[in-house]
Amino acid sequence: MPEARRPLIKLEALGKVFVTEEVETHALSRVTLEIERGEFVSIAGPSGCGKTTLLSILGLLDAPTAGRYLLEGRPVDRLSASERARIRNRAIGFVFQAFNLIGDLTVFENVELPLTYRDLPKSEREGMVLQSLERVSMAHRGNHYPSQLSGGQQQRAAVARAIVGNPLILLADEPMGNLDSENGQAVMDLLHELHAAGATICMVTHDERYRRAAERAIHLFDGRIVEGGGFPGGRHL
Repeated sequence: MPEARRPLIKLEALGKVFVTEEVETHALSRVTLEIERGEFVSIAGPSGCGKTTLLSILGLLDAPTAGRYLLEGRPVDRLSASERARIRNRAIGFVFQAFNLIGDLTVFENVELPLTYRDLPKSEREGMVLQSLERVSMAHRGNHYPSQLSGGQQQRAAVARAIVGNPLILLADEPMGNLDSENGQAVMDLLHELHAAGATICMVTHDERYRRAAERAIHLFDGRIVEGGGFPGGRHL
């Protein structure tokens, strides 16, 4: 019998508690979830329900206080700090609502930054950066600084930085939250193109239009999954 295919991400009764001045805040409670390689999943729910906390744990930026997180079948809690850092750099791409570009670096330098932590020749890094900028139609803006770009252009540059190392997983936290509808649609179209090319995407969103554009929606309320659904083939806006 062939071995059953394991999910890319598997969460088992995951919990997260923040303790501040003897006050406990249960951000996540018994979250059980599987995400397959190549899926496009949206994570929705009201403010304070645990969406960003969940994304931070998926991206190895934070650790759960209960339960297990398995990435490609490997328990994350057994990873050393250096292994976690290596996975963040090589296997996970992050896109944030606030873009998080470095103002005194050019677009090219911002996109190149994750690659500087790898042992790559300069010529190879430059080729990867150019290819990533071309994928988001920003190659002509490589020598510009973030302050010289529109919001939509900054977010496309941020997406280029997230995908430059060909990560296994793209984590997007409200990526259209600071954009008008036209630029938001452009970024959503870009995410669809990346997904069609094989990317696994987990996107936090409060916008119903974008939520329904994913293949599957996960709903959080008070730190628990209360509803999940699928949209066969995805629903493009």
